[in-house]
Amino acid sequence: MTDTELMWRIAGGSGDGIDSTSQNFAKALMRAGLNVFTHRHYPSRIRGGHTYVEVRADSEPVRSRGDGFNFLLALGDSFARNPSEDAFYGDEEVKPLTENLDELNEGGVIVYDEGLLEGDDVANLNERAEENDWHVYPLDLRGLAREHGREVMRNTAGVGATAALLDMDITHIEDLMEDAMSGDVLEANLQILEEAYEDVKDNYEFTHDLRAPTGEHDEQQVLLSGSNAIAYGAIDEGCRFIAGYPMTPWTDVFTIMSQHLPDIGGISEQVEDEIAAAALAIGASHTGVKAMSGSSGGGFALMSEPLGLAEMTETPLVLIEAMRAGPSTGMPTKPEQADLEHVLYTSQGDSTRVVFAPGNIRECYDQIRAAFRIAYEYQIPSILVYDQKLQGELRNVDESFFDREPNADPGTTMTEEEIAEAAHHASGKFQRFGEGDENGVSPRSVPGQKGGRFLATGNEHSPEGHISEDTENRVRQMDRRLGKLDTIREELDGADDSHQTYYGPDTAEYGIMVWGSHQDTVFEAVDRLNDAGHSVKALGVSDLMPYPEAEVTEFIESVEECLVVEMNATAQFRGLTQKELGRFGPKLNSFLKYNGEPFEPYEVVEGFERTVDGAPDVPEGTKFVPAAGD
Repeated sequence: MTDTELMWRIAGGSGDGIDSTSQNFAKALMRAGLNVFTHRHYPSRIRGGHTYVEVRADSEPVRSRGDGFNFLLALGDSFARNPSEDAFYGDEEVKPLTENLDELNEGGVIVYDEGLLEGDDVANLNERAEENDWHVYPLDLRGLAREHGREVMRNTAGVGATAALLDMDITHIEDLMEDAMSGDVLEANLQILEEAYEDVKDNYEFTHDLRAPTGEHDEQQVLLSGSNAIAYGAIDEGCRFIAGYPMTPWTDVFTIMSQHLPDIGGISEQVEDEIAAAALAIGASHTGVKAMSGSSGGGFALMSEPLGLAEMTETPLVLIEAMRAGPSTGMPTKPEQADLEHVLYTSQGDSTRVVFAPGNIRECYDQIRAAFRIAYEYQIPSILVYDQKLQGELRNVDESFFDREPNADPGTTMTEEEIAEAAHHASGKFQRFGEGDENGVSPRSVPGQKGGRFLATGNEHSPEGHISEDTENRVRQMDRRLGKLDTIREELDGADDSHQTYYGPDTAEYGIMVWGSHQDTVFEAVDRLNDAGHSVKALGVSDLMPYPEAEVTEFIESVEECLVVEMNATAQFRGLTQKELGRFGPKLNSFLKYNGEPFEPYEVVEGFERTVDGAPDVPEGTKFVPAAGD
């Protein structure tokens, strides 16, 4: 975090257009040459409620949400069902102002809509503003919007006021409006934007020092979420079928895929439940199409049985598991990393699957492509696990990063000529589950190929697919299926680009291990720790099954102690590491957070200092668990 960066939070009610307004503001900042990162907070109640989005912007790369924020645009909740302090959820109309003040940094700026928030709503604001050196600008955004159009346009007025107070050029904002609107609606919004901008410039004395940073990009940028990157990577890797049922936060990937697949000859099916979704994807893959499905939480639990079927029938399949806070329905719109053990071990018997956990948008794209490649080369399910944080946050990425060759290769499917030369049973059935190649991958035909007829069953089976309980056959088939994981691990270890991400000085004395969406938050904390005189490096682990034993071993052996940072209450990744590498248990401390909010960099800094210096406290909402034996 720097003194010059902008951390802008827009707050309102569900239905007030907070998400779309913040996306457009972030895109305008990106077009102005800045690097941006967004964080979204919204309620899971159908009736809506207080929601906000943060936009962090700087001329330097930004990898995480910041520590607090320094500019609040509080619109109030115009959809508040019961604006009364005595209501069960309190006065929801004023929450976009009152519930955001505790995280506003000293010296911050507040713009609030006095057309909606007035009187008792802001009774103690001036006192708190004086204590914290906040600079408060009450503006009648609602009145301005009503004067020129509809009330929802007060968002536009708020953005105009923001730009004026930050001394921003509004050209990029106007360009975005012209891209998205036309006619009277465009003219009304442009008029409101310009009038709010000029009104603040002409009639308010600026008492604050905060200004918009300035920057310049070396190349064209795009603004994407993890969901965008997953969907685009799947399409580039040749996925042409998806089946699913909506469930937050998986729905984003499903929606994006459904929007694009029909344009490229693909198929999207929304079905009655998640069992049907996974089964449909298995059926599509069985016919030779690259297919995927996915869900979140309880929806993915329903996929356990078809997941086992894909493992037993060795049908390639890619599944997405978008984690959220549980158990059961939990907190559907809040991030958590508590589904790790579920994803690794759910379904019947011993698991033969690959599981990746990308740490940022670039890794989402790369690793979904790797998931498809491995699934279709080795005829196993691949699972990509991420969470609500990575699903929704927006970051700018070099457009050239996605300049890759598409891959429509169906994997290890045989031609009819190859099938004719392959082994067949005396009955004429193709030996689909025969000995296979040196990697344990059996020959694969698809329906309709001459000479490729075989049986596919969820029971243990003979090489041609007949149900078999023969003991020798059972051991042979299990060893062959499980052996694929050893070969995959060897392939991943030998690849030019590891999925594990190293950060910090090689010779550092202490280590931090992390997996998934808060990887870059940890990396920012590592920079701060080293700047403060500590000696620390980090390892972001993406390969969860098969586990990257060699890389993790080398990292842990190189440090005196290691802090494992994750968003769950039971230290599931630390437990996985100790399962695979038990001798390192005494070196591994845990730093956990499971209150529904992602880590902020300062929290990781303080968690590390608790490890090294034995500080007695960690930030509220986090938990330190010392190494076994400490």
